[in-house]
Amino acid sequence: MQGLTMASLKKNPALIPLYVCIALGGAGAVFYTLRLALRSPEVTWNRKSNPEPWEEYRNKQHKFYSPIRDYSTTSSPAPKYTD
Repeated sequence: MQGLTMASLKKNPALIPLYVCIALGGAGAVFYTLRLALRSPEVTWNRKSNPEPWEEYRNKQHKFYSPIRDYSTTSSPAPKYTD
């Protein structure tokens, strides 16, 4: 396949920025997916040690970025379930 080997990239150096952009886009997508899987309060990996992980995020800001308001000062509208 032309354009996929180092020899053909040396013949067509205009393809290098295309490969760089595709690699950066793929790396960004993988990074964001991993961030959502590891840092989001909606995802729980170990239910035995922390059966209700959303409770520790009740008073934390979990929105990535908000230019309008600071969510760390507002209280959570979620109901408090107690046993």
